[in-house]
Amino acid sequence: MSPNGSDRSPRRPMRRKLLQALTAGLVLATATGCSYNWEDFPRLGMPTPTTEEAPRILSLWQGSWAAALAVGVLVWGLILWSAFFHRRSRTKVEVPPQTRYNMPIEALYTVVPLVIVSVLFYFTARDESELLSLKKKPDVTVNVVGFQWSWCFNYIEPVAGSTGDAKKSPDLDAIPDRFKKDFPAGAGGVYDCGTPGTRNPQTNNPGPTLWLPKGKTVRFVLTSRDVIHSFWVVPFLMKQDVIPGHTNAFQVTPNKEGTFLGKCAELCGVDHSRMLFNVKVVSPERYEQHLKDLVDKQQTGYVPAGIAQTSHEKNRETNNL
Repeated sequence: MSPNGSDRSPRRPMRRKLLQALTAGLVLATATGCSYNWEDFPRLGMPTPTTEEAPRILSLWQGSWAAALAVGVLVWGLILWSAFFHRRSRTKVEVPPQTRYNMPIEALYTVVPLVIVSVLFYFTARDESELLSLKKKPDVTVNVVGFQWSWCFNYIEPVAGSTGDAKKSPDLDAIPDRFKKDFPAGAGGVYDCGTPGTRNPQTNNPGPTLWLPKGKTVRFVLTSRDVIHSFWVVPFLMKQDVIPGHTNAFQVTPNKEGTFLGKCAELCGVDHSRMLFNVKVVSPERYEQHLKDLVDKQQTGYVPAGIAQTSHEKNRETNNL
């Protein structure tokens, strides 16, 4: 017991434990930070963007984190302020005055969240509209076909040695006419398919390899043969669902050569984790040579794009024309 009759002994062990916890946290943060590249910190966990569109996504990500941090600091500050400055004194035992309501405070915590959500919604809707816009005619079109448990890539291109017309190919019947109208004329096309055991010959990373030309606008037309998948090229910072009976599309312009990782981002079944692929961005000349190499391998024409478009999707597109 202390001289004034109060027992302070429980406070000292608590303070020691708090000091130990803070010290351990500081050591852990310092140890893990040794291998962290601080140049990557402004991206807040995002990889280095490799397309012209990716900085827009990165900016939205950073803005969302800034808003979340501001809200967090405000909430933590109010919690700490109330805990330290409105704590009950050790010498008082009476119940403090009880306030039934406070109109300014209630208005504050109603209006502020609405403002935050409205601002985030505006920027998200603005950027999403730009990222999903297909107004610009693409230089290259690739039909990405997802299936359990890998990927096929139909390069919808006129290639010497491959005859046919992508707009009339029965293998591409699942693709709506609104996408086919931008297909190049006389696109006999080539394809490449993978299995979970396929590996990239340069990096030995699992999955088939999708080749793309640097500096060219590429439109991905996404179709599925079975269940819902999700096409995600990690450094593109962009992904979209691959849905049976419904065709999605988006386009990007790769601006950095290299081989990048891609994966299915939708839980699609028991071997979902094996649905990996690679994206190899090369010069336009090297890209054209790759298409010719596929012709030499007799991989001409197209593989079936997937499940035909459902009737309600056809009606929706007709009404939107």
